[in-house]
Amino acid sequence: MSGTLFLVQVLNGLQLGVLLFLIAAGLTLVFGVMDFINLAHGVQYMLGAYLAVAFYGVVGNFLAALILALLAALAFGLLLEFLIFRHLYERDHLDQVIATFGIILFLNHAVRVIWGAAPLTLPVPDFFTGTVVLMDGQLYPVWRLVIIASGLVVAASLYGLVSFTRIGMLVRAGATNARMVSALGVNIERLFMIVFGFGTMLAGFAGIMIAPIISVEPGMGDNILILAFVVIVIGGIGSIRGAFLAALLIGLVDTLGRSFSIDILRLMMGPSPARMAGPAIASMLIYVLMAIVLYVRPAGLFPTRGR
Repeated sequence: MSGTLFLVQVLNGLQLGVLLFLIAAGLTLVFGVMDFINLAHGVQYMLGAYLAVAFYGVVGNFLAALILALLAALAFGLLLEFLIFRHLYERDHLDQVIATFGIILFLNHAVRVIWGAAPLTLPVPDFFTGTVVLMDGQLYPVWRLVIIASGLVVAASLYGLVSFTRIGMLVRAGATNARMVSALGVNIERLFMIVFGFGTMLAGFAGIMIAPIISVEPGMGDNILILAFVVIVIGGIGSIRGAFLAALLIGLVDTLGRSFSIDILRLMMGPSPARMAGPAIASMLIYVLMAIVLYVRPAGLFPTRGR
């Protein structure tokens, strides 16, 4: 295990972590403030990527495509909230799970109809197509560093928004006791709409930023949604700080585990058993981590008050 390879995988883990945070931040606010389980949140991640590809094909400029895709993702999220989700807020969690799972199936099929089943690609902006030199001459893509930096900037901005603004105060109060906030005269429906729309835009932003690296295809948000739920369980429902730290932790554990589990097991067993057991153990690490955290702190690392 070389130091350069370890540094590369740490950066890859941070990249995964900030993407998970962008998705989990909106999800934990929706769950924390609205007590609403939205399985379709991962679809917004997928739609952000598809919308960026579509707008890039029209305008031919990445920044313009990013802005247009964010606005479109926000508008689509608000439309879903108005037409469907707000009618589910008073229903039990099972109804919410079934309804939002149906939305996943519908939207995954819709993107197949509109864009086809073949994977699409979004080019990296020309200014960020290069690489930087790490230790021992190892090259690392600039765009991956841009993703990390963008996620950290968004995290800092979101923390400031939630911690030091009036809307943030209402969000934090809603995450603690939404009924009391409503009883104090706050328009809770408008607060819910703002939270939901902001959450969908963050998920769409994550999809846009990762689109130049991975294939844009139907169902791409399903697997990452599972990781996002693990993030909010570990971090604490409704906690932005918890979501950020848990996302980075999961990103590092998952990436480093998949990269070095075989090498570590070779220290304790033969090469063949290590190759067989390594991938299986690596795929379970984040769930083992979640079980340990829940055993020690059942409400997560940084639960909101009142939970």
